[in-house]
Amino acid sequence: MGAGVVREALPKLVDGVTKSGAKVLWVCDPMHGNTYEAPSGYKTRKFDDVLDEVRGFFEVHKKLGTHPGGIHIELTGDDVTECVGGGEQISYDDLSSRYETACDPRLNHTQSLELAFLVAEMLRDR
Repeated sequence: MGAGVVREALPKLVDGVTKSGAKVLWVCDPMHGNTYEAPSGYKTRKFDDVLDEVRGFFEVHKKLGTHPGGIHIELTGDDVTECVGGGEQISYDDLSSRYETACDPRLNHTQSLELAFLVAEMLRDR
């Protein structure tokens, strides 16, 4: 969906589906809507955008009283440099050092753990 639209577009979808009576599993994919080409030409994602979309997903469901069923994350346990930002502050200049994906950029092990702990906090605060 994208970090810039989730808080505006998702409530309308959730409300419509709820009113229809359909039973659905709400899953957030914060990776694909936040992919873009870095100035260097590498396909990348900003960690902060991924995190912001996940936060928006949880905020919308909390506000509407619905259940955030899951998130889809592309990640690896390897020390890659495919997504910018996060605690390691990976920059555009760092992308070329360990860009190993065959397709889409993935969160590396540190970014993945950082996101997991932040999601755990969001779940705790529901």
